[in-house]
Amino acid sequence: METISTFAKKLWCVKKQLILFLTPLILLPLLFGLPEKEGKCLYVVLLMAVFWCTETLPLAVTAMLPVCLFPTMGILPSKKVCPQYFLDTNFLFLSGLVMASAIEEWGLHRRIALKVLKIVGVKPAWLILGMMITSAFLSMWLSNTATTAMMLPIANAILESLFGDLAILKENCKVKDETGGQRQVKLHALPSEKQILSIDGSDRMERSDGRTGEEIRTESEYQMKVWKGFLICIPYAASIGGTATLTGTAPNLILIGQLKSYFPECDLINFGSWFAFAFPLMVFFLILGWLWISFLYGGLNTRLCVKKQDERAQAEAKAEAVIDEDYRKLGPINFAEGAIAFFFILFAVLLFTRDPKFVTGWSTFFNKGYVSDATTGMIIVSILFFFPSQKPSLSWWFDSRAPNNPYVPLLSWKKTQECVPWNIILLLGGGFAMAKGCEESGLAAWIGAYLQPIAQVPPAVAVMFITAFLACFTEFASNTATIIIFLPVIAELAMFVKVNPLYFMIPATTGCSFAFMLPVSTPPNSIAFASGHLLVKDMVKTGFVMNILGILSVSLAINTWGRAMFSLETYPDWARPSNMSSTVTDIQFPSVPPFNLTSL
Repeated sequence: METISTFAKKLWCVKKQLILFLTPLILLPLLFGLPEKEGKCLYVVLLMAVFWCTETLPLAVTAMLPVCLFPTMGILPSKKVCPQYFLDTNFLFLSGLVMASAIEEWGLHRRIALKVLKIVGVKPAWLILGMMITSAFLSMWLSNTATTAMMLPIANAILESLFGDLAILKENCKVKDETGGQRQVKLHALPSEKQILSIDGSDRMERSDGRTGEEIRTESEYQMKVWKGFLICIPYAASIGGTATLTGTAPNLILIGQLKSYFPECDLINFGSWFAFAFPLMVFFLILGWLWISFLYGGLNTRLCVKKQDERAQAEAKAEAVIDEDYRKLGPINFAEGAIAFFFILFAVLLFTRDPKFVTGWSTFFNKGYVSDATTGMIIVSILFFFPSQKPSLSWWFDSRAPNNPYVPLLSWKKTQECVPWNIILLLGGGFAMAKGCEESGLAAWIGAYLQPIAQVPPAVAVMFITAFLACFTEFASNTATIIIFLPVIAELAMFVKVNPLYFMIPATTGCSFAFMLPVSTPPNSIAFASGHLLVKDMVKTGFVMNILGILSVSLAINTWGRAMFSLETYPDWARPSNMSSTVTDIQFPSVPPFNLTSL
C-alpha cells in the first residue's frame, strides 16, 4: 500500500509532463477517423484546449502552437497564421493596457476608489455597494486582476476599522456563555483617525466589553458574515465590470476579431455600440448581485435607512474617519493626475463617439474604413509618452536660479514593459489564429452540422443554454481559452439554424466572464480566496446564484435592447454563405426552418 501511495505521489509530481506527452498520443485517432483537414484542425484545437485547461505549458506558449502546427500539418500557411497575432484588435487591447498602466502609475485609481467610498457611506450594505461600483468601474479600464489586487487591501483596512482584528473576531465567534452571566471579552479598540487604510500592524489599545457571551458570539458572527461579503463582492464586481467595454476583458476582443474573420461585412460591433449594449447590462447585473450579496451576508437591514446611536454607529463613524483621513493624505489633485484624468476621459469619449451606430460618429471626417478603434486608442496613449508630468512654466526659461530638473513624461516605456501583460496579447493572437484555422479548414462548420438538436428549441432557450454552458465551462478554464474554443462553433451553429450570429455570439462572450463559483475560476477569485478568510463553500453558495442572475440578465438584455440595437430579429446579409470562405460553403447542411425571433 505504501508503495502505491509513493508511486501516486510521484505521478502527481510529474503530471504536467505526462499530460504534455500523452495528450498528443491519445488524440492521434482524430487524424485518421475524420475528414483530413477537419481532423487535423480538431487535433490542434483539442490539444490546445487540454494544455490551456491544465496549464501544462504557459498560456502564451500554448497560444503560439498554431504557428508551429497549422503550417506543418497543412491546415493553414504561415503567411495566414502569423498576421493573426497582431490584428488591429490587439492594438486596441494594447492601448487599453497602456492607459491602465498610466492610471496606476499616478495613483488615480486609488483617488477614485476613496472618493466613491466617501460618497456611499460606511453602513455595510452601502460600503459593499461602493466597493462593487468602484471595482466594476475600474475593471472597465484596468484588468480585473489588478482591480481586485488594489481594492482588497482597502477593504481589509476598512473592515479592521469597523470590527477590529480578524483573529480576535474569529475567537469571539466561539464564545459560549455557560454560566448565563456576563463575561469580559477582550476586543481590539477601533483604529484612530490618524491611521491610514494601509494598516501597518501597529499596536492597538484594548478595551473591555461587559456583554454576555451569547451577545458577543452573535455580534461576532454577524461581523464575520459582513467581512466575507466585503471580500467576495470585489472579485465578482471586477468580473462583471469588465464586460462593459471592449477593452475590459479579453473575450470581448476575441468576439471582435472573430467577427472580422468570419463576417468581414459586419460592422455593427465597435467600442461605442458594445458599450451602449453592455453598460446597461453591467449596471443591471451589478444591482442584482449587490442585493444578493448584501442579503446573504447580512448587509440588508433597517440600518440602511434608519440612524441608530449604538456601538455599530460608533464603529461606522471611526471607519468613516479613516477613509476621510486617507483621502486627505492624497492631497489636492496634482498636474499629473489631472492630465491622466483628462486623457482617460478623452480616450473613452473618442472611442465611444467614433462610430456609435445610433448617431453619426466623427470617423465620417476620414476615409471610410480607415480609422478604427485601435487607431483612436493608440493616438491617445502615444501622447502619454511625451506629455509632461509637471506643469510647464514659461518663467523657468528666464529664471537662472530655477533647478534644471530632468523632463519626465506621464509614462515611460520601461514602466509600460513592466506593467503590460504581453502574454495576454499573445493569447489573443492565438485565439484569432485558432479561429482562422477552424474557419479555413471547415472544422467549425463540420461541428455546427452536428448540433442539429439545438435547432429544435426556441431561440430564447438556446441563448440561455449557450450562456449557461459557457459560464459553467469557464469555471474550470480561463475565459479567454473558453471563448476561443467555442465561439467559432457558435458562429457556425447560428448560420446553420439561420439565426443572426450576434444573437448567439454576444451572450456567449458575456457569459464567459461569469466565473463566480470556484477560487480557480479566475485570478480575482483566487486573490480573494488567498486572503484566507473565505471558504470554497462560500464561493460556491454565492456564485451559483450569481451565475443564475447573470444568465437571466444576459437573456433579458439580448431579447430587449440588444434585439433593437443589432436588428436580431432578421438574418443579415453579411452572414449569408456568399460572404463566407469556399470551404464553408461547400458543406451541405440539412434544411432547418429559421428561428422566428418576432415571436419572443
